[in-house]
Amino acid sequence: MVDRYLSPLKVSAFRMTTYRVCFCFQRRFRPATNEPPEAVKEVFRRYSEGGVMGAEQLQRFLVEVQGEAKVTREAAQDVIDGMRKLKHLNVFQKKGISLEAFFRYLTSDDNAALSRSLGVHQDMSAPLSHYFIYTGHNSYLTGNQLSSECSDVPIIKALQRGVRVVELDLWPNSSKDSVEVRHGGTLTTPVELLKCLESIKEHAFSVSPYPVIITFEDHLTPELQAKVAEMVTDTYGEMLFTTKSEFLEEFPSPEALKMKILISTKPPKEYLESKTIKEQDQAVQKGTEDEAWGTEVPDLRAEMSAISKIEHEHSVHHHEDEDPDEGDKKPHQIVAPEYKSLIAIAAKKGKGELADAFKIDLDKVTRLSLSELLFEKAVISHGTEIVRFTQNNLLRIYPKGTRVTSSNYSPLLGWMYGAQMVALNMQGYGRALWLVHGMFRANGGCGYVKKPDFLLDNDPDHVFDPKGTLPVKKILKVRVYMGDGWRFDFHHTHFDTYSPPDFYTRVGIAGVPADTVMKRTKAIEDNWTPVWDEDFIFPLTVPELALLRIEVHEYDMSDTDDFAGQTCLPVSELRPGIRSVPLCDRKGETLKSVKLLMRFEFEIPADSCSWII
Repeated sequence: MVDRYLSPLKVSAFRMTTYRVCFCFQRRFRPATNEPPEAVKEVFRRYSEGGVMGAEQLQRFLVEVQGEAKVTREAAQDVIDGMRKLKHLNVFQKKGISLEAFFRYLTSDDNAALSRSLGVHQDMSAPLSHYFIYTGHNSYLTGNQLSSECSDVPIIKALQRGVRVVELDLWPNSSKDSVEVRHGGTLTTPVELLKCLESIKEHAFSVSPYPVIITFEDHLTPELQAKVAEMVTDTYGEMLFTTKSEFLEEFPSPEALKMKILISTKPPKEYLESKTIKEQDQAVQKGTEDEAWGTEVPDLRAEMSAISKIEHEHSVHHHEDEDPDEGDKKPHQIVAPEYKSLIAIAAKKGKGELADAFKIDLDKVTRLSLSELLFEKAVISHGTEIVRFTQNNLLRIYPKGTRVTSSNYSPLLGWMYGAQMVALNMQGYGRALWLVHGMFRANGGCGYVKKPDFLLDNDPDHVFDPKGTLPVKKILKVRVYMGDGWRFDFHHTHFDTYSPPDFYTRVGIAGVPADTVMKRTKAIEDNWTPVWDEDFIFPLTVPELALLRIEVHEYDMSDTDDFAGQTCLPVSELRPGIRSVPLCDRKGETLKSVKLLMRFEFEIPADSCSWII
């Protein structure tokens, strides 16, 4: 396949770009060029002879610059041979490759910042509680939480992206003789449960063989529960994982549950929707809705300080949109036995004090759900208990009720305390969702990412505290060389009516509070192929939880800067060296041509304790 070497820095017609300023006046700008930046030319000069880089020199470059210590000369020759069909473009020489061919290789998909061939490489034989799991919220909604359509389409899209936890709200239909999926108490239009179940079956394992968990929010009578049990068993058959007991002593592993579907829910009346609770959420924190591409990821140091000042209630009565009146005063319904037997992951009842919610039962494991607001409060006084709880049990966090536009909260706080199911609205978009996309690019995009060992250490004297003062473990050096591809993917007046765009790059870290930072390059004026050639240094105290954030914007002097692409990459899987970084649009879809050329280097500080941040 030679096409991988042609995008995005492809040969273009070197025409002057013309912009009309007024009826009788036009401005002409120099054409965009795919000229390699000077830093790349210097590297080529160092590893070539007579303007040609042969297999031996390419191997040396791959070892010394790219950090690919095990690469062989044969592998280097394969790279050269793969570019032979570019000979007609004068980029291939008999003994090796030219500067242009070398530049093409650097910007190709084969040289991406994340390895395409790495695949699933983490240990998948540990219990489910040892993994972060790609989790959706209200997975059936096509748009906002109040009036959008319910459909199986967003469920399919989520599964195709790698989501492993799908949420379905079960309600009786209008005639009370069957079950539909909808957001209760709203104007959302329903979709048949059976249609959702069948779509999940068809697409569950299209991108990952690891288990799909369906969480039911149940508002059904025993008769309709029995009907759901029949639908589920008939649809999934042997794909369905069930247990003989009501609770598991330990969760199975993703490896043991390959190609399996699990049901997780609580007994009825635990999920009854409550307008009172939503009003309380609104009273606690109204907040502002996301901007066009999502609000900035919050500074966790400031956020956690603000949370600690809130006079929080030591109660978990609110944590599942429960109706206290109906839940407490009405007789408890009998659960249909065939429905109860479906439940593979039993969810915990949230009654009493917060401290009680995180108590560990040595005889069984369970799942607990908390709203984002209650979780924020819980970490102030119960952070240690949360980390211990999530070592064996599952914790799910879901968006507050006031996020009616399907906006999202930052998932970082949940991951820092070991929460496996940090549920976000996948049908939306914005910076919070970009972080989730970034996290689950790891481990081959299979939807399960092994938690760092420090979150699994059961030594009571060494419980991880993300707020604590930690030494720098690793230093990430980032160099932003250049970008290209916008001229192929966008109309020449998309960013600016009267001139080429003025691009700048924002680059930073999302992670524990001590590591979180965002920096930016200068803006390059009137250029479709900007060369920044700027360096950034990021000391990391917890590199295992760090995500590299990259955004490109077009500077606008008189208005809001235009969005021009983004990506988020797990630092733990970044390949060192000069790498190609494809960018995505607001919704997280990879742009056809837009890429950056960057360099990544890692250093271990000689004396991490003395490093000054």
